[in-house]
Formats: sequence, C-alpha cells, structure tokens
Amino acid sequence: MSIDHPPTAVSAEAPFLELLARGAAAEAYEQPVRTARADGSSADRIAALEHARLLALRVRTELEDRRRREAELSALFETAHDLAGLRDLDAVLQAIVHRARSLLGTDVAYLTLNDLERGDTYMRITEGSVAAPFQQLRVGMGEGLGGLVAQSARPYVTDDYAKDERFRHTRAIDGAVHEEGLVAILGVPLLLGTQVIGVLFAADRRARVFERAQIALLGSFAALAAAAIDSARLLAETRSAVAGLKEANEIIRDRSGVIERASDVHDRLAQLVLRGGGVQDVAAAVSEVLDGTVEFTGSADAPADALERSRADGHAVPHGEDWIAAVAAGGEMLGALVMRGHPELDPVDQRTLERAAMVTSLLLLARRSAGEAERRVRGELLDDLLEVRDRDPRLLRERAVRLQADLDAAHVVLAAQFEGGPTAVDREGAARRRLWAAASHLAATRHGLAAERDGGMVLLLPLGEGRSAAALAEETARCLGAAVHEPVTVGASAALPAPVAAPETVAGGYAEARRCLDALRLLGRAGEGAAAEDFGFLGLLLSDGRDISGFVTRTIGEVLAYDSRRGTDLIRTLDAYFASGMSPARTKDELHVHVNTVAQRLERIGHLLGQDWQSPARALEIQLALRLHRLAAAVGR
Repeated sequence: MSIDHPPTAVSAEAPFLELLARGAAAEAYEQPVRTARADGSSADRIAALEHARLLALRVRTELEDRRRREAELSALFETAHDLAGLRDLDAVLQAIVHRARSLLGTDVAYLTLNDLERGDTYMRITEGSVAAPFQQLRVGMGEGLGGLVAQSARPYVTDDYAKDERFRHTRAIDGAVHEEGLVAILGVPLLLGTQVIGVLFAADRRARVFERAQIALLGSFAALAAAAIDSARLLAETRSAVAGLKEANEIIRDRSGVIERASDVHDRLAQLVLRGGGVQDVAAAVSEVLDGTVEFTGSADAPADALERSRADGHAVPHGEDWIAAVAAGGEMLGALVMRGHPELDPVDQRTLERAAMVTSLLLLARRSAGEAERRVRGELLDDLLEVRDRDPRLLRERAVRLQADLDAAHVVLAAQFEGGPTAVDREGAARRRLWAAASHLAATRHGLAAERDGGMVLLLPLGEGRSAAALAEETARCLGAAVHEPVTVGASAALPAPVAAPETVAGGYAEARRCLDALRLLGRAGEGAAAEDFGFLGLLLSDGRDISGFVTRTIGEVLAYDSRRGTDLIRTLDAYFASGMSPARTKDELHVHVNTVAQRLERIGHLLGQDWQSPARALEIQLALRLHRLAAAVGR
C-alpha cells in the first residue's frame, strides 16, 4: 500500500507552470486538480494544487493584461511614427481605423469628418463595411449616435443602437445601419483643441458592452487622427503659401528649412519612442532641431494661465519671451514643454513643439503604467511579509530576487507618515500620492520594498554595512519630505538580520517603527526620522493634547485587556515590579504573595508584551505608560 507524501510547492506548481509556458486556455488549469482527485491524492496534495492553480490564473491574467497594454502602446507608437513621417493623409487615417478595429476586435471601424459649410458630418474612411449606402452616409449635427458625438464633443456608446432611445433616429441613418447590420456602436470625437472635426467609430454586428479601457484606447487613436488631419492641413497651407509667394525666395528657403526641421524632429521623436527614451530626451531633441532651449517642467512649475490656455486650445501658446505646450492625457495635466527665449515662433515650429508635447504625454503614461506595475508587485511582497506568518522563505526569496532585493541581508523597517496638517482634501490627496510615488521610487533604487499601510507608508530597506537604523530613518525623512514638499516623519525598527529567514520579524519591526513614529510626533519632532536608540520617552510627560491614551494602549494595552477579560490584576504586579527595582523578591513582599506567584505573573506579562519587555528601552517605555495610566485613572476618579 502506497503512502502519499506531503507535496512540495514545486511539485504542485509544475503542471501549472507548463500550462503558463504554452499559453493554455483558462479551463485547462482545472485538469491537474481533477486528475489528482481522480487518482485519490491526499487532501494536502489537492489543496496545494488548488492554491497553485489560483496563483497561476492570477499570473495568466496579469500576463494577458500586460500583453494587451503592450499591444495598445505599440499600436499607438506605430501610429505616432506614421504621423511623424506624414506624407499621405488617407493612408494614415486608414492605418488608424485599421488598428482601432484590430485592437478592439470589432467587425467594422470607420471615421467621419465634419463639413462646416453644409453643417453635417460625412463618412471619410471605413474598414469592414460591406454596404454602399453606409459608406456614403452623411449625418446632420445631433442626428444619430455620430451626430450627437460631433455636436456634444463627448464619446457615446450603445450596445443596441436600434433600441436606444437616447439618439435622434432618422430613416436614412437607421436604414444604413440596418443594411450594414450594426448593433453595438462606440463613437469618440476628433478634437483640435475644443473644436470637433469628426468622429472615430468602432462597431459590431452583435450586442456588445465596450469597456472603459477600450473607450480610452479609441480616444487615443482619435487624438492621433485629429493630429494627422491638422498636420495635413498645415502642410497644405504651407505649400499654398510657398506657391503663392513667387518673388519671396528667402521666405521659400526659410519655409523649406522649417519643414525639414519638423520632419527631422518627427523622425527623432519616433526613434525615441521606439527605443524607450525619456521625456528629457524628447526635450533635448526638440531643443537641438529648433535651435533653442526646451525644458519639461511639472504642472506646478509652469505658468498657470498659459498652461490652462494651452490645454483648452490644444496648441502651444506664447508667454512673455517663452512658448508653453501643455502635456496632458485624458483630462489630466502631466506637465508642460517650455521653449525659452523665442517670442516669435514659426507656425510649423509651433506645431513641432505641440507634437513633442503629445509624444511626451505618451511616454509619461507608458512609464507610469510600468512604474505602477512594479510598485504593486513590491507592495504585495511586503504585505505578505507583514501579514502572513507561514510563507515559504524559498518562495519569498525568489520573489525578492526578481525585484533585485536581497532579503538575506540586514534590513530596517521604516514607517513614514505625511505631516501636512489641516489642508484641502485634493491637496492632501495629491501629497499622499507623491509620498507613495517617492517611497516606491526610493524602495526601487535602494533594492527594497514599499507598501501603503495605516494612512502612511511602510518601507523595508537594506541597512548597508557600517550604517545605523537611526541614520537611515533621518535620510529617508529628508528624501520623502523633499519629494512631498511637506514634513514626513519616519520611525525605524532595529536591524533585522535576514527578513527572509524569519518573515515574522518584519511585522514586529513594523510595530517598533510605528512606536518610534508615534514617539517623534508626541515629542513635537514631526518631520524628523529616528530609531528607538535615539531618544527616551520622557518627552511624553510634557505633551499637551497628544495621543497619550493611544500610546498607553499600544504599550501596555495587552496587559490591561487581559486583566479586563480575566479579572486579574497583572497591571498592579507590573507596577509593583518596577517600583521594587525589578526584584521579584521585593515584589512579592509588596504584593504579599509567594515569589512563585510573582514569577508566574511575570511570565504571563512577558507572553503579552513580548520577550524583550525588560530591556532598558522597553522597560522605560512601559514604566512611562504605567505612570500615564495611573495619572489618567486619578484624573478620571
């Protein structure tokens, strides 16, 4: 008779790793569990397989989401590259419609343009369409879904157009849609600043619910289409101007030079996008081509009025001797490109600056997406260390290595709290987001971990040879405070020799870091960083309006709760023990009990407070909490 041995993590994960490697469908992940049940495997084996299956499905979902995002960004970058080398407007618009249809997986995609003279909108590009009336359709402003998008400058979506009463139905539109067989339709506006110049659509011949991410993606393609149309119009205007100036050879040469510069910068920007360049690389490339100084600045550092005008108009705007081009995406202001010392800027160079701002927004969004994914992974690992006590050290070590973190080295747990004080909710929220971003960046550059917790941040950073926890706390407080532009208080734990070997010590280290953080705030040292060895706790006696009860609860709350539950008086034993100079013999005389009773009570106190409760630092903390507890009880009587 065979005996099932407890499965290792590796044996449980192996079949699911094979499924991940070959990109199997989600339902295939049930097979290893079904096979194990059919073979009569042990409950432990089946539980391990179930756990591994759930983890594998999470990884599969994450990989699929990442592939989708990569495909979307790649399509946007490719379209931006086409725009940079714009020669044939129809070809570019056809490419945009094709890629929109391919990425959204719809039966049909099409693009309409507004006719200002006739006051309607007409079909310009279609893909997947089979009905001639639909391909030649003209729609009045406000008529149908497309007319409503063109009139309101807002996206609209319907999962069944024929039954949707929100739109003004006409015989011509309904007939063309019916002949094409369309059911679900999504339309987004093509905007130049605040002006709608057309609509980009994606449609299916069956009922379908379009997701928010798909709506945003089609909006991005619409922005590129609007830019392509604007570029083509500008190019046509330039050619017309050059043709009309027969005697202005100097102007022709200058215009040719401007166009060459625009083509050059477009090519450079496309190359930067393809090789993963940064926003400073974009600014440097535009500076070189336009023979000026172009800088990327944050929204707070740019002139507010000029930035808002640029965002509203969708164009670069003059500001004194400079030009400002807003860098925005989806209504969010990300910063600005500032060209300095060029009060007179050629229109083509102005458009070049605007295109650079658009490419900068794409790069920032791509970098943010990658950064958020990495921060989420680092936060999940630290959350597991803080909350789960029975994690397999080998698996923790493997996850840490993938993040370039060495959890076999000495680390320090740091608790960081934003000290912004009473402020507007939106300002405080922005500061907390900056604190989260700064802490995550610090953790990534120091090969550590960071996560949000208790309204602040917790970090696990390597200590480094010859450094102290106190020095690391001070440095972290300065770094995070500079990033948030507000005081940040940081408390540090003692060094943890190897967190991966004893994951439970991380939670204890965080509790110690929180105690240091609270002590700093109670002593009026907000905005500083410190570890336990930096100070005593006598400053609590001078505090006025501080969180004294919270300090007492954190320090001796377990003993008070135990007395309350059991009807004991361990808190009196603890008080007598310190009053007797920590002598059990003198304590038993004070309490009039046997010395063995004192020993048993002290053992119970050690179980409640932790084995280091008699160390000098903890003893001082506990004695101060006892005194504050007595004072509070006396005041309450």
